[in-house]
Amino acid sequence: MNETSDRWALPLLHAGQAQKEIMHNEALARIDMLLHGVVESADLAAPPTAPVAGQCWIVAAGASGAWAGREAHVAGWTDGGWRFVAPRPGLRLEVADRGHGMAYDGTAWRDSAVRGDGFYVEGQQIVGARLAAIAGPAGGTTVDVESRGAIAAILAALQAHGLISM
Repeated sequence: MNETSDRWALPLLHAGQAQKEIMHNEALARIDMLLHGVVESADLAAPPTAPVAGQCWIVAAGASGAWAGREAHVAGWTDGGWRFVAPRPGLRLEVADRGHGMAYDGTAWRDSAVRGDGFYVEGQQIVGARLAAIAGPAGGTTVDVESRGAIAAILAALQAHGLISM
């Protein structure tokens, strides 16, 4: 018989078990850390000095103190002290001090591609915030109708995809 659940290692209750409330409360504390999860930071390797019950962190590399040996785990402060949950592939948490989410891919935590200031690929911003409208081609001393038509078509395609406004 398993002592813990398969995915999140939540303690399971057994028939005739004494003090079931302890196991039940431990499971609820871990669920509370993960359900619609928000962590304070993913950049601390040592526990904060004055955590508030309910606050969580993703433990950074080089963990020390009460977090030693818990790199990449989700650390949550509770009335009973630190609780830790090992991440599973696909776990996504919002990171308050970064202003965007992170996801665990089975090896490491990765920043979300979609952030408030744009879209990122491998950490490099590809699409940023929308800027002012781009005017269509006009003016000049020599008018090249074919070039203007091509520029106008490019601008229309970019606008249709929501990449620019006109």
